[in-house]
Amino acid sequence: MNHVESYYAATANPHDAWPALQESIQCDVCIIGAGFTGLSSALFLTEAGYDVVVLEAARVGFGASGRNGGQVVNSYSRDIDVIQQRYGTDVARMLGSMMFEGADIIRDRIDRYAIACDYRPGGIFAALNARQMGHLRRQKALWQSYGNTQLTLLDEAGIQREVATGRYVGGLLDERGGHLHPLNLALGEAEAIRRHGGRIYEHSAVSAVIYGTPNVVKTAQGEVRAQYVIFAGNAYLAPQLEPRLAAKSMPCGSQVITTEPLSADAALSLLPNNRCVEDCNYLLDYFRLTADNRLLYGGGVIYGARDPADIDALVRPKLRKTFPQIGNIRFNHHWSGNFLLTLSRMPQFGRLENNVYYMQGDSGHGVTCTHLAGKLIAETLRGDAERFDVFASLPHLPFPGGRRFKVPLTAMGAAWYALRDRLGV
Repeated sequence: MNHVESYYAATANPHDAWPALQESIQCDVCIIGAGFTGLSSALFLTEAGYDVVVLEAARVGFGASGRNGGQVVNSYSRDIDVIQQRYGTDVARMLGSMMFEGADIIRDRIDRYAIACDYRPGGIFAALNARQMGHLRRQKALWQSYGNTQLTLLDEAGIQREVATGRYVGGLLDERGGHLHPLNLALGEAEAIRRHGGRIYEHSAVSAVIYGTPNVVKTAQGEVRAQYVIFAGNAYLAPQLEPRLAAKSMPCGSQVITTEPLSADAALSLLPNNRCVEDCNYLLDYFRLTADNRLLYGGGVIYGARDPADIDALVRPKLRKTFPQIGNIRFNHHWSGNFLLTLSRMPQFGRLENNVYYMQGDSGHGVTCTHLAGKLIAETLRGDAERFDVFASLPHLPFPGGRRFKVPLTAMGAAWYALRDRLGV
């Protein structure tokens, strides 16, 4: 399988393909999945001197890592006040101390390895009503208490200077966020892994893992014997490969479009300071400009990761509601991508065996959280599991209804929150 026909695939940097695994090999660490979780883990581990093999069923960045909205959003899908209420002050303090680290890691990777991925600083959370604006005021105070001093509240006039729409009553600008070309970031990280001696095999789907010392990871034409195994497939991990992971998560689809190229003046008339934006709805919209002056717009969730029949029909009304002045503009690219949702909306890190780890379920905050995950697993294998174990201590709950009913029950819950968003309560 090649990359889906997306804007990112069409504008990917030139890169060499990786071979398929066709032999029996050995290594220290075998990572299943070459998305951001697997790539971040492999890069931290190869930098530390580990012999690492990454097995990818399709291509580097094939899944959500190469299809997402390209927004570098800090924190987690549940903010620190919710984490403290659910899990206590000590857990909140530890997770809060890490919630801006993923974005810092990304910027460091871009600078250290000269990755050309169109990074631009600045992300905006946009409020559609007074209730959401109150949430952003509380978020600003929370984030400042954990060290983010690059936050600015925007009143209605302020956000209209950033976004040419009358939809929003205000917003929160985070200068420690930003946006980028995610597939090019993934490809650049893969090249950095190659530079450190790591091995990546594409078109090498894992068919079975036999746990032991060593573990044996089998593909159609080869196998890897490894002291450690890391499951990093997220929404694209075959559920039968490790049912214990599939039971506690659910793939969900999101849809993205890019318009035809705009003139520089037209593009900046929509987003004058080239920030990325996401609104504060439960089922949120997100958008930004690309490096070649297209408007990239996404939104909505399809639970269970079913591909919609008509992406344009789903996204165009959202875009025109935000930017009615754009008219009946042509879309050059449209695609779907799956992310992995957890019941708690918190990432799931843990151990399946003493020498087998997993990291999954970033629930929409994967660009930053996956990069943090790679650092934490490297710390763990080097003997310092304190930060990893804070995540591992969180309860990983199964979705109600089991395999048959978890999709409709989750969709019903989302419909309730969407109604609240529309009512502004």
